[in-house]
Amino acid sequence: MASYLVRRSIQGVVTVWAIWSLVFVAYFVAPGDPAAMLCRPGCPVLVLQRIRESLGLNQPLWTQYLDYFGRIFHGNLGYSYVSDAPVTTIIVRALPVDLSLAIPAALIWLGVGLGIGSMAARHTSSARARGATLFILGGLSIPTFMLGIALVYVFCGVLIPGLDLFPRPGASWTPFQVSPLQWAHGLILPWITLAFVSSATYVRLWRSSLRDVLGEEYITAARARGLSERRILFRHAIHAAVSPVMTQFGIDLATVLGGAIITEVVFDLPGLGRAVVQAIFNQDRPVVQGVALATSAFIVVANVVVDALYGVIDPRVKAS
Repeated sequence: MASYLVRRSIQGVVTVWAIWSLVFVAYFVAPGDPAAMLCRPGCPVLVLQRIRESLGLNQPLWTQYLDYFGRIFHGNLGYSYVSDAPVTTIIVRALPVDLSLAIPAALIWLGVGLGIGSMAARHTSSARARGATLFILGGLSIPTFMLGIALVYVFCGVLIPGLDLFPRPGASWTPFQVSPLQWAHGLILPWITLAFVSSATYVRLWRSSLRDVLGEEYITAARARGLSERRILFRHAIHAAVSPVMTQFGIDLATVLGGAIITEVVFDLPGLGRAVVQAIFNQDRPVVQGVALATSAFIVVANVVVDALYGVIDPRVKAS
């Protein structure tokens, strides 16, 4: 197991290196002059040349490549073209918002997905199973932005002035250290928006995985020995069926940590998702690049951590 984790860690490092190299190609090798984007039309040639020198664009490509990774390893992701703030500072300031949004929403979609999925897998022909199917269809059919806007209109006093149960977008974010109650109150609708669509995916995934495991011969043998369904479910079936859910959970959680773009834009939350959207509109390339680097690192690390947990949850992985 230890050697397997070492191999997966090495693969993760290589993956991060490949992704970051592609980001370098996209921003420094692809057509386009980053220096020209910092100048207004009619920028003097001398000023443009000085900008190129400050960005290192007059150096050989391999020197730019080494300097690029050197800046990353020293935490220097450049400066915003718009606000002149360090990109690292922008990411650090936005990360608490994404953590506050991602972790509670992930617990909601995981709990709902496993609960409804287990019920549907164990009672395949019941009305509850058909209700789970409708839940899946609804969750996969409703776009995230439409659900978020609908919740804002209904529960933030837009359609009905007296029904302002939650703060409107732009006023929904309160840091946890300022007021935990206001923090949770302002994020309830974003949590629901983010968790509803994802929970439908987890219901479908968990229902399918658990149903396949419950049809295995060793589960039939356990029933023949007189084991209760509860014991079979918690002692045997869950351990064998959880692997695909863990894989999906690691990817989804890391993706949300890198910015839930639609939810953050709808509710005007100052996270990485809204930051990268604003940076794209403003052609603020350092911010876009920095968020891309951070998001890719989140996803790769999350997958390595999930692989490490496989051996803890599923004994078959440890044995192999």
